[in-house]
Amino acid sequence: MLRLGLIIGLMAIIGVIVSGLVAMKVYDQELSIGRIDLARSVDTHASLVQERLSERELLARVAVGLFRFPSANMATALQPLRSSIYAFKTDFLVASWVARVPRGDFGRAQNDLKVAGFPNPVIRNVDDTLLNPGTAPDPATVVMDVEPQNDETKAFAGRILNNHPVIAPMFNRAVEEGRPVSSDPFVLLRAGGPMGIVLASPVRTDTGASVAGFLTISYRLAPLMLANDDQSLFSVALRDPRNASDNLVSDAEGNVTPTPLQSDVDNPPLVRVVSFGARDWTLIYYAKTNAATRAQELAGIVTLIGVALTLILCGLFGYVSYNNLRLSREIQTRIDFERRLTAVIDELNHRVKNILAVIQSIVTRTMRHGADIDIARDLLIGRIHAMSHVVSLLSESQWQGVKLKGLFEPRAIPHADRIALSGPDVTVSARAAQSLSLLFFELASHADEGLSLVGKHPHIVATWSVSAQPDSVFHFRWEEFNTSAATRRADSEFGIVLLDRVAPEALGGTSKRYFTDVSYVYELTAPMETVVDETEMDRTERISMPVKKR
Repeated sequence: MLRLGLIIGLMAIIGVIVSGLVAMKVYDQELSIGRIDLARSVDTHASLVQERLSERELLARVAVGLFRFPSANMATALQPLRSSIYAFKTDFLVASWVARVPRGDFGRAQNDLKVAGFPNPVIRNVDDTLLNPGTAPDPATVVMDVEPQNDETKAFAGRILNNHPVIAPMFNRAVEEGRPVSSDPFVLLRAGGPMGIVLASPVRTDTGASVAGFLTISYRLAPLMLANDDQSLFSVALRDPRNASDNLVSDAEGNVTPTPLQSDVDNPPLVRVVSFGARDWTLIYYAKTNAATRAQELAGIVTLIGVALTLILCGLFGYVSYNNLRLSREIQTRIDFERRLTAVIDELNHRVKNILAVIQSIVTRTMRHGADIDIARDLLIGRIHAMSHVVSLLSESQWQGVKLKGLFEPRAIPHADRIALSGPDVTVSARAAQSLSLLFFELASHADEGLSLVGKHPHIVATWSVSAQPDSVFHFRWEEFNTSAATRRADSEFGIVLLDRVAPEALGGTSKRYFTDVSYVYELTAPMETVVDETEMDRTERISMPVKKR
């Protein structure tokens, strides 16, 4: 007995160690998968942002190409471009024509603004203060036209932007580089207005020798770069080019505010770079959920399952070993009894291995195909309970088989009270009972629990029959009425594998499932000899027969 205890203890230690190693492997794999999924989602988002920015930049280049003979008196220059500018109304804010007006052409430009109907056609400083003609820049960058035109945007016409802290440096870069350039993020339109970016495209004179002005298009920053789905795996921020230690973050209303740069060693953010307006913009992606937490939860579940299986195995081993010792002492001098005991042990070992293999397969496939931990746990408990029910029935019959109707008991499968049974009371073998029990559980667990179009619960009919000799064939049909492909809960991935492949192959038969106009149908056909398996029953009966004492 002491030796037996030591062996069981050693088995328990080995089982716990193996469970821990498997849990570590599961943790690493789940963590890797989570990070890969996050990286793919981030790459997709960054690609969409880059595509959106490229479209806006292309719009500016095309709009510049539509200008003809640009000059100071172009107070209506944007009217031909109105339809193109409004094509991106989701993030578009305002467009403007900013002409480079020589000091001597101020009068002509003011007259043109007046004819165009702007409320304040006087050329003035950017803060609307009066301009000193003697100190005015030559040429001056004057707002000559805006789109859309409203009370707020019309007030911009006539302002000189040479001293604007953000726009003026942007114009200088556009002249130097000769291509569309973007500004730093800043507040547009008014104090407290939306945060945005201005894209300025230089417009050259007819000869191309000099820049006649600039076509500027202002975009809201939130829908341009920071738009994101609430269901996504991440939140996106833009590194503030004005302060590298801050991020620009958008809230649900589209308001952009600077926030300090976040740092998480355990869950570092991902960085992607996009190009817009002759400069690079850094997007920072923060994961909404910690992949390590989910990996730890899954690893914990695997550890618990491993420990539970270890305890079961140790218990079974202890039980078998104890009976072996006890029986050995009783039949020390009886060779026939020793042979019988060896046969019993071999059979038990075979069946225990089969049961553990089935449970292991159930656990592995359930966790592998389970997208949600809670759903996977419920399915796992139900499948193991169905196996436990079969083992109980087989134990009661001394593994001589199980009546087929006994597999439909409420303690074995859900919705048993809604199932109408019809068929001969066939006694199936132990192996067939295990496969059919899992099959019936999968069918019943995925039966539609909702109301049908006619307001009735789906009615389930399970029928089976055996064809006549000489080639006896077992036919099983499962039909769920008042359901359809649109209303029935979809089968789990493991359930589909079990229905279409595992159960038919275990019984040496075939299966099919389909929808009719009023029902969902699953059919299974298998040779009767594999369903009954009289060889297995005879072997079990011989082993279970009492030994006659001499």
